[in-house]
Amino acid sequence: MLFAPTAGADRAAQRPGAGLDLMWRGTQTRLMAHIYMIFDFGTDEDRAQQARHKLDGWKQAFRLDKKLQYKFERGEDFAPADGNSELDAQPAKKEAVKAGKPAKGKAPKGAAKKGKPESLKEEEPAMHLGPVKLHLRLAFSGHEKMTEERWVKRIPSEEPFKEASPKTVMDGDAEFIETEGRFDALE
Repeated sequence: MLFAPTAGADRAAQRPGAGLDLMWRGTQTRLMAHIYMIFDFGTDEDRAQQARHKLDGWKQAFRLDKKLQYKFERGEDFAPADGNSELDAQPAKKEAVKAGKPAKGKAPKGAAKKGKPESLKEEEPAMHLGPVKLHLRLAFSGHEKMTEERWVKRIPSEEPFKEASPKTVMDGDAEFIETEGRFDALE
């Protein structure tokens, strides 16, 4: 038995969505409203790194890769090139480490192993740190409203963030556009 196309099937093929019971009115997905949180750590680089470590742990544990993003804004005096703040910020220390390494091959038999070369133990260069700010963006979809509210309450109450004068900027706030532009401009 052969099926012949009916007249209704031809009309449905001509109009996309004509076989549905409702008219197509456009996309039903909306842009997610971001929430920005800004934490000012002053010149305390250690607390900023503790905050980074805590955020990385949360991203991994709760699978928040795209939903929780952060960037650091450092002052003029301190700007590491590739994120390795330990060695890039201290070029004198980097050169001392290179100079303190023994040449390839075996060390002399009478030489004892030392933890650090003497040059590093005596002269630790003092770093002048500028202000460090953490810009955090939460991007939860509309059906995750309760999860979003929990994170907005939880993050400023945790230890490294608590004393960093947290500031929350939401979609309707006056400085939202400026904050969003600053976040996008940071690397």
